[in-house]
Amino acid sequence: MRQWRLIYDKPAIGKWNMAVDETIMEAVGAGQVPATLRFYGWAPPCLSIGYGQRCADVDLDQTRRLGWDVVRRPTGGRAILHTDEMTYSLSLAADDDLAAGTVVESYQRISTALLTGLTGLGTQPEADKRAERVEIGAVCFETPSHYEITVNGRKLVGSAQLRRRNAILQHGSLPLSGDIARICSGLTFADDESLAAAQQQVRERAITLEEALGRRVDWAEAAEHIVWGFEQAFEVDFAQYEHYLTEPEYARATQLMTEVYGADEWTQRR
Repeated sequence: MRQWRLIYDKPAIGKWNMAVDETIMEAVGAGQVPATLRFYGWAPPCLSIGYGQRCADVDLDQTRRLGWDVVRRPTGGRAILHTDEMTYSLSLAADDDLAAGTVVESYQRISTALLTGLTGLGTQPEADKRAERVEIGAVCFETPSHYEITVNGRKLVGSAQLRRRNAILQHGSLPLSGDIARICSGLTFADDESLAAAQQQVRERAITLEEALGRRVDWAEAAEHIVWGFEQAFEVDFAQYEHYLTEPEYARATQLMTEVYGADEWTQRR
């Protein structure tokens, strides 16, 4: 069986969450820790933008008024509002067979575990290869990518992947409840009519787990089922540790939070 580390993390600020994800990826790639599946939350709510996304897509004054953090992810994709959700991250060595091939091929493999876990919750999810589309909107949940999870054609899980330092990092957002279109309130639009149109489009193309199931699912229940999905799909034996990061990992995450993810030069670059 695969021997992986399992982390149930407490909610944290956005710049710490991104620093920890990158730190674990580095440690896995260096062979210092086993492959790691991490679950976490965000406090306060945080709007994250993709590595190459324009910061101009975000209304920074409005996000401050709303009490939202803003952070730039190390992975690609479009903006996500992290609130009322469960976030997962998976760090694997680059030579792991789950990471073999292209990003799309590894997405397909990893989606198997997510599908299994979500099916166990009672949903009827799908993860198919999508027709090629140009991503023009600012919101991640507007358009499913290849092998991302949908329910009734609406995106349920938004994921992104990074390959670096002999490892891969894949992390993703599972919205549990609330208005999936809230993110639009923190983005820039030409006028109120454009904002309303964007909100309607997101609601039509994306879905929360509560809406998919017709019942509320809390963070712990969602994480438990995704863990079960990985156990079933890939025969993983998970180990939990009293201290979820090693001392070198904690030091590195602190450095990345200060020097990268907490720096305006990183987050607000154009």
